[in-house]
Amino acid sequence: MTDITLYQFPISHYCEKVRWALDLKGLDYKTCNLIPGFHIKRISQLSRSTALPLLVQGEQIIQGSAAILDYLDRLQPPLVQGSESEIQQIQHWESRLDTEVGTAVRVFAYHFLLNRPDILVPWLTTGSPAYKRWLFRLLFPKIAQVMRKKMRINAANADTARQTIESSLGEISEMYRSGRYLAGDHFSRADLTAAALFAPLFMPDGYGIDWGNTRRLPTEMLSWMDKHQSNLNELADIYQRYRHLNLNPLTSASAIT
Repeated sequence: MTDITLYQFPISHYCEKVRWALDLKGLDYKTCNLIPGFHIKRISQLSRSTALPLLVQGEQIIQGSAAILDYLDRLQPPLVQGSESEIQQIQHWESRLDTEVGTAVRVFAYHFLLNRPDILVPWLTTGSPAYKRWLFRLLFPKIAQVMRKKMRINAANADTARQTIESSLGEISEMYRSGRYLAGDHFSRADLTAAALFAPLFMPDGYGIDWGNTRRLPTEMLSWMDKHQSNLNELADIYQRYRHLNLNPLTSASAIT
């Protein structure tokens, strides 16, 4: 029986980054699906910080997607491979994507989606018991206020996030369009990070979320996605080609709640 447990928000693109790495390495693991806000009591028993993703293996507790991937690379052949120059490129891209793009995607998307609990609440409560989903929906107006304040989500920051997304998306999609990868001539941890963190903007199958009818998305968000569909498709192609590779097909992921 596996002793790896991933504590996660299923909707989180940082958690998707870790799920992808675990699946790519063929590691057997369990997921513990949590709900924003409700997760604090559970995670505070494991760590001083309540940030997710958080991975537990035995007595090892690792928090944050980059730190978790570093840990996984010590368990299995590393995702960071190549020449010294390529490794530096991978590390540069991952750091940039984590600190700039990942946060920008979150601010941009939540700016619109927090006004649409009919769409967002089912995503945020994926994999949770019915009574928790009901309670979260009841408390959502207050929770949305807290999320806006904690993540500094407002119109001005959403516009800044949009500019960051568009700049990085244009640069990355052009590289893929020309047949290149982000570092070297092969798929790497940098490409995994890019496709995972942009994924909420192209909403791929296999992410673990029932996206439903995406044409119901907030008008401004949907218009932006339509306008940038060509560039998003470049990342969607990377996701489709590499997301479900499994280096050890004898193992599989299971889930707990």
